[in-house]
Amino acid sequence: MSEALDRSFFARDPVVVAPELLGCTVTANGVTVRLTEVEAYREDDPASHSFRGPTKRTAVMFGPAGFLYVYFTYGMHYCANLVCGAPGAGAAVLLRAGEVVAGEARARERRGDRAARDLARGPARLAQAMGWDRSDDGRDMVGAVRPGARGVVLAGPRTGITKAADTAWRFWLEGDRFVSPYKRHPKAPPVV
Repeated sequence: MSEALDRSFFARDPVVVAPELLGCTVTANGVTVRLTEVEAYREDDPASHSFRGPTKRTAVMFGPAGFLYVYFTYGMHYCANLVCGAPGAGAAVLLRAGEVVAGEARARERRGDRAARDLARGPARLAQAMGWDRSDDGRDMVGAVRPGARGVVLAGPRTGITKAADTAWRFWLEGDRFVSPYKRHPKAPPVV
């Protein structure tokens, strides 16, 4: 088994870290997921939760790298990010999709009897499969992320956002069936 990534791996620009996370495995709460899709966010990015500066909700994003930032969205889902950059940077990588490679029974307890492809394909599904909620906000993930084979990495616009919708900070593994479908937000400005 390969050695876990150390804090210095995460203490860089999320746009650099994000594609390097693809193929890595993340282990928590009895489940291991191989990451297939991620998105980068920074404080200078109007789509980022950190754009307006630190708040009680986003405080973890401004702390040291390698911690989990978990937020609640749409009144029903949790999503998880790995904090990146230097302390104070307000940067993170959203974990968008993955393949459950260990602990499938635990993931199914949380996600129900779904096709293996759909256990962690999408950020809310991934967080649910991993058993993450707001109580995991600020959890140190150094030691829980290990490098893996990447394959061909593609980049394109992030999905489901209205601001900076065309910024190509979404990264995914080409042809991987565990990548979620791209969905442009209906309120995002039209592509020119």
